[in-house]
Amino acid sequence: MEDEKDLVEKILSGYHVIAVVGCSREEGKPSHDVPAYMQSKGYKIIPVNPFADVILGEKVYKKLTDIKEPVDVVDVFRPGPEATAITNDAVAIHAKAVWLQEGIFNEEAKALAEKNGMLFIMDRCMMKEHRRL
Repeated sequence: MEDEKDLVEKILSGYHVIAVVGCSREEGKPSHDVPAYMQSKGYKIIPVNPFADVILGEKVYKKLTDIKEPVDVVDVFRPGPEATAITNDAVAIHAKAVWLQEGIFNEEAKALAEKNGMLFIMDRCMMKEHRRL
């Protein structure tokens, strides 16, 4: 298995379509500012939020499985216990990776992702990792 730094680099350099589960309309929240930063760096952001229609100028999907275009990475801004169901949805849409943001942990989701051949990162901020690279 690749070490986590290699996985982070592989995801951030090779994957450019990011579905953000729990994407927020509110500036100042990490769930808004991280996807906004990634968008500013050329990544395509697909917001997933059942309570919004447009975030960051993009059409919002109520759930991951509503997205019809290919998704590379599912970036998760939801509590750890929700990550297993989100990972199940990521498997269903054939995403290549699942990324749990800083402070979010779920070993069951990790096992599920890896069993399905997906890359998996947890407890790391995508924006901080991008800046580090």
